Amino acid sequence: MKDMTSLQRCLAVLNGEIPDMLPVIPQSFMFAVETAGMKIGDVNKNGKKMAQAHIISQEKYGYDGCVIDFDDATIAEAVGAKVIFREDEPATVDESCPVLKDLRDVYDMPIPDPLSSGRLCEWLEATRTLVDAIGDHVFVMGRADQGPFSIACLLRGTTQFMMDLLTEDQKLIEDVLEYCRTISAVFAKAQKDAGAHATSIGDAFAGPNLISPDLYRQFALEPEKKLTQEVQDYGIPFSIHICGNTNGIIQDMGMTGARILEIDWMLDIKEARKLVPEDTVLMGNIDPSFPLVIGTSSDVEAAVKNVIEATGGRRHIISSGCAMGRNTPPENFKAFIAAARKYGSYENILELQNIK
Repeated sequence: MKDMTSLQRCLAVLNGEIPDMLPVIPQSFMFAVETAGMKIGDVNKNGKKMAQAHIISQEKYGYDGCVIDFDDATIAEAVGAKVIFREDEPATVDESCPVLKDLRDVYDMPIPDPLSSGRLCEWLEATRTLVDAIGDHVFVMGRADQGPFSIACLLRGTTQFMMDLLTEDQKLIEDVLEYCRTISAVFAKAQKDAGAHATSIGDAFAGPNLISPDLYRQFALEPEKKLTQEVQDYGIPFSIHICGNTNGIIQDMGMTGARILEIDWMLDIKEARKLVPEDTVLMGNIDPSFPLVIGTSSDVEAAVKNVIEATGGRRHIISSGCAMGRNTPPENFKAFIAAARKYGSYENILELQNIK
């Protein structure tokens, strides 16, 4: 097997081919900022600094792709949400000051301009800068911040929106989610225009940590499906990340049509590989706490070995199950990369898949 660049091996997995080794795309924006000697408060209003942090970290550790991410507050901020900025942690929406004081306010909400609304332009500047610097050989995933259900929670206030699901007219709820889907699509398509090789959303509020699988199917699934189709019809692979134990909805997530599902560490990845379509790429799912922060290098190696064996290397991108902590020991991160190279090698994948 001829050696591939990082970009080539990521594209090979997306195309259903066996690469020279399984690619590694960690959820590492906070770790990258720490590696670069910065603080998240230094970069969350400066796309060039975020890109520089990723460049420094990727070149130091040699992984295959970078996920452009700042926080969970940017798209909500772009349409009027109040944001709390912190020096050492990602910014967060101040839900005590909801933008949607009444759900009917949604009919007067603006459509953000990715080039001028809030900090959307800084995410896109990070993407452009990173693509220009290393995008010819490294995979760049420009996240489009949050998915429809999560945006609705951030604009209305999570507790109040949960009450709305039970008390408000379903058509009004659907109109709110359609607005949130629309603004998410605007940002996702702008990531393609900025040069990203793929784009993605986080939709954690749609997960089982907050709502039941039945409520996910009733309210969150269709907006995710529509968003996925619109973005991928625009010509860029789309990824969905939902935090938590998604075993009860992973089959539904596979029905969205997303080319990639970024899966958290609590998911049974072996079962997930059986439940989602064969051409869906699974990205994950090493626990970012144990072993990556509090385990040993040997613990990290064992976890990576187990997750590769669970999928047989089929359409699999190795990643942390959620955002890596900035306190991840460098020796554990090095062990993470090394184990992926060892157990995700072309020869090992052929053996796992019983290919002669």
